[in-house]
Amino acid sequence: MSGRSHLLDGLSVTLDKLEYHYGAANAPQETPHVFVYFLTIDNQSNRRIKLLGRKWIVSSSDGEKMVIEGDKIVGKEPDLSPGESFSYNSFHVSAGEASAVGSFHGIDESGNRVHVKIPRFSMRLPDQSS
Repeated sequence: MSGRSHLLDGLSVTLDKLEYHYGAANAPQETPHVFVYFLTIDNQSNRRIKLLGRKWIVSSSDGEKMVIEGDKIVGKEPDLSPGESFSYNSFHVSAGEASAVGSFHGIDESGNRVHVKIPRFSMRLPDQSS
């Protein structure tokens, strides 16, 4: 791999859907709010891209920040030719409302490091006043 990572024109991430679940079976008692997100990574660049990992920053409404970094994306290394996309879903758990932002990183067909930003999205609790 060569040089610094750079944003690649034509490589983008879209939040397709966000679902809320309370107290899912495996959710820890201290973080009962489960936010399931559905994302699509779209390669409209002119290069083949292999995504190798991700970084998330989740900010709680109380000001606490959690950084989550790791190899792969849901256990995969998406290899996207120009015009291809990769869709998946995963989740964040939280004690309350939060927001998330991040990026995916990888390499292009020439071995140059690239990344794409994940747009910030808010994880809000449903209105309970009905």
